[in-house]
Amino acid sequence: MSDVASSWTRPDDVRAALARKWAAGALLTKLAAAQDWEPLVFPLRGPTSSVIGERLGEVQRWAREWEQASQGPLRVEYKKVGGRHVGSNMIPCRAWIDGYDQAWALLGVGAEVGRFTDLTEQTLASCPGVLPWLALHPMKALRLHDRWDRLLATVRWIDQRQSPGMYLRQVDVPGVDTKFLERHRGVLAELLDLQLDRERIDPGAPDFEGRYRFRGKPAYVRFRGANGNGFSELTVRAAEFTVRPPGVRRAYVVENEITYLAFPAPADAITIWGRGYAVSVLEPLAWLADTDVVYWGDIDTHGFVILDRLRQRFPHVRSMLMDRTTLLAHRTQWVTEPSPSAVELDFLDTEETALYRDLIADAFGSSVRLEQERVSFAAIEQAMAAFARTTAEPEPGDQPATRDAGEPTAAGRNTHLVAR
Repeated sequence: MSDVASSWTRPDDVRAALARKWAAGALLTKLAAAQDWEPLVFPLRGPTSSVIGERLGEVQRWAREWEQASQGPLRVEYKKVGGRHVGSNMIPCRAWIDGYDQAWALLGVGAEVGRFTDLTEQTLASCPGVLPWLALHPMKALRLHDRWDRLLATVRWIDQRQSPGMYLRQVDVPGVDTKFLERHRGVLAELLDLQLDRERIDPGAPDFEGRYRFRGKPAYVRFRGANGNGFSELTVRAAEFTVRPPGVRRAYVVENEITYLAFPAPADAITIWGRGYAVSVLEPLAWLADTDVVYWGDIDTHGFVILDRLRQRFPHVRSMLMDRTTLLAHRTQWVTEPSPSAVELDFLDTEETALYRDLIADAFGSSVRLEQERVSFAAIEQAMAAFARTTAEPEPGDQPATRDAGEPTAAGRNTHLVAR
């Protein structure tokens, strides 16, 4: 085939153009919406009158392809071309698809269309509220056809049988287990949003369980100290940890687990493992508002982000070993922070803000990070001795004063207790 002939439109080109519409779901969306078919027309590139005489054999083969295609399902429109040298000729100029059946026949998708029709009827009988989803996502529905009945049954069960305080594990549908629910949370969420009444959906919830008012896994607080009835440490549900343990005046929050286990807290304090996301662990503990709280995290941008978020909830929180002196004293222990933050923080004091900005600006090097577990234990012991000498500990029940962003914390001016 010559370069000129290769540019002429052939039946396979029309089929490919229609296949793109099918793959995008546009054709089944129209079908699901019961829209009348609008005939599709495809202009055809073909030989000009001056080329016909020069390449008569190629033109005849091209014309025969379209003559065969015109037998169905395509309708082919012709136009007259010609000149003094070759006379008048009728050649294809447009191809038409006049109906759904013709489109399905050209693509060979009759089985898929039948399957989609079955899915639509099944949905109408079981969960009519989710029919709009089928129209918007027909190709996704076809990919899910072998489990569509279980998805609908799950949506129907939740709609009709869910009760307050129920765990997702209690959804009792044949062939549906927690693994199935986990794999299909995305599509189930889309379907439930359509099927359930608005008051049964919490759009602000952070997860699937919360959004559809199932009970989620409880948050736990792991801590040491507080004379735990003979236990060296305890793990309790955060929602049930509503009262400060007797005799406790201060709470240390430590992010690294092995550091938490070795942390030398005094008898009148507890040590809480922050687990790398201290805010979510501590937010439910309202009694911390009346307790001296000391936070120690990594010296990196995310460590200060956590400290800032913690102060949004508990403005009196003091930091420990998160200062320039500690950073520079451990230069050989620096590592690289993988994905530094650069967000504006409003709840750091002046020294913390200056250090945070220097970390962002790479003043000490590229993405410098001092992890908690790399700080010498001697530095920890010296910092704890400095804490023991402080006198600004709040009495139980005292309300800490608030402070403006950038000012020293209400717990005292020695916010950064460091090894000297």
